[in-house]
Amino acid sequence: MQWILQQFEDTEKLADALDRLGIPYSWHNVVPFVGELVPEPEVRDPLSVVMFGSYTLWRYAEAKRLHPGVFRIVPFVHEKPWQPFMLNGPDARFLQISEIEEKLPDDGRFWFIRPVADSKEQAGSVKVAADIRETARKVMALDADEIPDGSLRHDTLMMLTIPARIQQEWRIWIINGVVVTYSLYKEGTRVTYRHEIDNDALEFAQTLAKLNEGYSPAYVMDICRTEDGLRLLETNCINAAGFYAADLVKLAEAVNVMA
Repeated sequence: MQWILQQFEDTEKLADALDRLGIPYSWHNVVPFVGELVPEPEVRDPLSVVMFGSYTLWRYAEAKRLHPGVFRIVPFVHEKPWQPFMLNGPDARFLQISEIEEKLPDDGRFWFIRPVADSKEQAGSVKVAADIRETARKVMALDADEIPDGSLRHDTLMMLTIPARIQQEWRIWIINGVVVTYSLYKEGTRVTYRHEIDNDALEFAQTLAKLNEGYSPAYVMDICRTEDGLRLLETNCINAAGFYAADLVKLAEAVNVMA
């Protein structure tokens, strides 16, 4: 497998793991708004290339027909096998940015809000309705051609759910339906990165992966423990998700055999 990396703190950690495994890689910058790489990589075999860095790398991978390249994923909220296990899934509301002012009352309620697509326009967070409406107003005040790539747009579909009290959050890396590594990244409101997971949480993650084996060959799943038990938070593109305290040697080994 040929590894192409965009330089970030996380990808430097991945490079350390690749060094330990004796797997070569190359460093590249991404030209903003164009998607080209500098320097241009010398691709030996387009059917044996993987890229890690920012989410925008998918454009280069797709244009050059690289495989596996970047593992793009569909919105997890539409995956029926997972819907019974989602955090507040049955109560979710789905609104485009253009619909928020009309359909979301300014009633002082708090919502957890995030884009439905795994496209990184905005991180998921809890906000009061007035702030959500203000963000929507600012987006709607711009013409479509004024909005930069990767930003919220008029037609961006957002998911809004009732906030829940979360006790712990874990990130899980899944390759070909199997959990290969994991990391705790939050306890209550405190961010903490440790390479550990409760046995029932690991079993829960593996069960979810098996329930929906056709979702993607490789992806990241975030799960959490609440007062009502374990729940699925979201999924993310494995090529652009933070590594936290994952075992990157195990991850690199699993990805390297996917050519």
